Amino acid sequence: MTWSEMHPLLTQAGGETLRMVAWSAVISVAAGLPIGVLLVLTDRGGLLRCLPVNRILGVIVNVGRSLPFVILMIALMSFTRMIVGTTIGWQAAVVPLAVGAIPFFARLVETAVREVDHGLVEAVQAMGGSTSTVVRKVLLPESLASLIAGVTTTVIALIGYSAMAGVVGGGGLGDLALRYGYQRFETGFMWVIVAVLAVAVTLVQLAGDFAARAVARRGRSGAAPRLRLLRPAATS
Repeated sequence: MTWSEMHPLLTQAGGETLRMVAWSAVISVAAGLPIGVLLVLTDRGGLLRCLPVNRILGVIVNVGRSLPFVILMIALMSFTRMIVGTTIGWQAAVVPLAVGAIPFFARLVETAVREVDHGLVEAVQAMGGSTSTVVRKVLLPESLASLIAGVTTTVIALIGYSAMAGVVGGGGLGDLALRYGYQRFETGFMWVIVAVLAVAVTLVQLAGDFAARAVARRGRSGAAPRLRLLRPAATS
């Protein structure tokens, strides 16, 4: 297969992969972030200590993380059809991708938030800060670098999952590799797809590392001013 034949196929499949990864990443971050924070807040010593809620959330997250993605896609076919009206195409692949990534990202958020110095939390509480103030002014800003690293890890995992989605008609580069690289024995084309995925993963990792380092440096340089601003922020 010549490059002129590969190019339009790669462009279309690459666009499908980009859209399914982008949408599922947005949904995963939007849903996984509050779940991860809630896992910390409801645990022992948390600001909203409620062990039954914490245990239930923990079980749901653990079950979600334990399911192999291919099985999850098959199990969610009826739900996917109810949401998007079909089980074929990149739109349908977004549903299992997001459902599979939400618990994964939630655990990363939990780990990042637990690393925040508890002394800062106690300082804001002593100033009269509410739980929402602690979350907005301390937990999320102080863990931002780790959260960015978690988003990076999640997006890279989604790129891999999106390739598997092609096995069940999810479209994208995985579907292209299956149809041409495997079924038509176009080995060279399959390696081109592998190279494209490797480049995409590398670019995402580089961008995520750069953003996390930049936030970490800015956080260290702005630590003292931020501490001085905690009193009016907490009492407002």
